[in-house]
This record gives sequence, C-alpha cells and structure tokens, in this order.
Amino acid sequence: MDQKILIAYATKYGATAEIAKKIGEVLSQAGLQTDVLPAKRVNDLNSYKAVILGSAVYMGFWRKEAVQFLKTHEQVLAKQPVWLFSSGPSGQGDPEKLLNGWRFPPAQQPIADRIHPRDIVVFHGNLDINKLNFFEKWILNKVKAQAGDFRDWDAITAWATSIANALLEAS
Repeated sequence: MDQKILIAYATKYGATAEIAKKIGEVLSQAGLQTDVLPAKRVNDLNSYKAVILGSAVYMGFWRKEAVQFLKTHEQVLAKQPVWLFSSGPSGQGDPEKLLNGWRFPPAQQPIADRIHPRDIVVFHGNLDINKLNFFEKWILNKVKAQAGDFRDWDAITAWATSIANALLEAS
C-alpha cells in the first residue's frame, strides 16, 4: 500500500492518545504504514488512504480539536474510508450502556452522516483522579463516576485488527 493510514486523536490527559498509539501499532504490525498524530497537528489529508479519528469524551462532548478536524476535513473524509472512536466512560460494563446509548456527539452526527464512517465505537477510558482539576473532581463526585483505568485493550486491539483486515482486503 503506497499511502499511509492516519490515526488522529484529541486527548486531554493522554489516555486517548494511548488508545490511538495502540491502534497504530496493530495496523503497523499488519504491514500498514501509519501516522499517529494529535488532530490539531494535521493540516492535509492528501497523503492518507484512510483516517481513524478518536476523541476523549467529557460530559457528552468530543474535544474541540476533534470537532474542528471533522469540520475542516469533512469533504476529504467523505471520499475516504473513515473510522471514528470515542473514549471516556469509566466503570464496568458496556461503554455505550454507561453512556445511556450515546455513541457519538449529537452535534457532530450530521457530519458523521455525510462522511459515512465505516464504524463508530466507544471505548472505556482512564479516569486518573490525580490529573483532574478541582472542578473536574467536583463533577466526578456529583455524577458518581468511578476513577481508574477501564480501557479494554483486547477490544481496542480487535477493533484495530478489523480495520487492518478491511484495509488490506481493499488494497
């Protein structure tokens, strides 16, 4: 494959960046060339064959850098294979159920509808109380969210493997 796969992400404390890096590792191990970059550092998508975009979720919203990436690159993304992921819910159980069925920010759903992503998934996040500011700790207490690293690396690896397989089949 002569073009790279972009894994772009928006993170606040680094947990989503770690998920993006894992996805990049899985794709690289499958023989695909990848770039794993913060969404705000990506200016041009012309050298990429496909894009995976992920964002941390805070109070039901994607990070502004991920939203801006979608808006800026919507026309190009509509012509490429695209996968979207969110990370954020803490606690045990199905991440979508923990978010009351939320899979993607409603405000950005029209963009997703226009770009037709191959898949949209939600992964558990990592809520490190030591990194939170006073307001975030207050919110955490009010919503009774569980602190800890709840990321399911097997689920992340399986999802990335399915993307690698789809891209390899298409080449």
